[in-house]
Amino acid sequence: MKRIFIITAIVVSFFVVTGPVHAASSAAETLKDVKVNGFVSFGYNYNFNEPFSRAVNFRPFNPDDRSFNLEVAELVFEKEASGAGSVGFRADLNYGYTVPAAIHSTGFSGSDDFDLQQAFIRYIAPVGSGLTLDFGKFITEMGAEVIEGYDGWNYNYSRSLLFYYTIPFTHTGVRAIYEVNERLTLTGMIANGWDNVKDNNGSKTVLLHAAVAAYENATLNLKYIVGAEQDDNNDNLRQVFNVNFTTPLTEQLEFNVDYVYGTEEDVPGTGDSTWSGISGILRYRMSEKFALNLRGEIFSDDDGSRTG
Repeated sequence: MKRIFIITAIVVSFFVVTGPVHAASSAAETLKDVKVNGFVSFGYNYNFNEPFSRAVNFRPFNPDDRSFNLEVAELVFEKEASGAGSVGFRADLNYGYTVPAAIHSTGFSGSDDFDLQQAFIRYIAPVGSGLTLDFGKFITEMGAEVIEGYDGWNYNYSRSLLFYYTIPFTHTGVRAIYEVNERLTLTGMIANGWDNVKDNNGSKTVLLHAAVAAYENATLNLKYIVGAEQDDNNDNLRQVFNVNFTTPLTEQLEFNVDYVYGTEEDVPGTGDSTWSGISGILRYRMSEKFALNLRGEIFSDDDGSRTG
């Protein structure tokens, strides 16, 4: 059994945020509620093993040793849905030399350097406190970390093995979000599968997510996803159960833990497979603009179905 221990720190990210788009043409009225946001991620990687291949294994976003990298440049266009009966949209355009290629969905044609990371229409149905419905392609609910972006800050510059190998990146389908009360929000999704714009079989994938505000500034997320993900096979299910919890320890110190357990039936060349892992992050806020983050994790992929 192989176990991999990772400790990562260092964050170098820059972002630009602008307010509503103001045009000096007749389109101004139409565009006044559309927000445009930008994000750029740039960094330098050094592998202390100094491999001849100059590669950083298990780091799809940061794969090059002893190299400066422009991981991604992002533009986001968004019109918020403000209340019951309203309609909005969001589109995230990504260009870069590592991130777009790593998250590229099957069924989407185009350069590996470019990715339409998200593109969905949002409608708030007049049901109870408001039922939010998203139609299109969106980032997964699974995991404690997210891909990138101006509104998706991560604790660490690199991502955990749990992020890369145990969960999907994106889905194309329908998502429903309902805030039951101040402490509980429920999310459900039906989609083509894991990272598929066009489905690879006749089955669909289902996701359930309960977000619980356990106490002030502490959140518990319970997530489950199930579906047949193998090409032209509607029977062999892949299931993942995910729990992550974030809580303040002091006014300046925050703790995040992420646990994943997954199984898949009859993986080609492997058979029935199981994988699991746990990641913990400590975040120490030194000022309003600077924090120090430390991550450690254990990931088990005994069957090699996730990492090969």
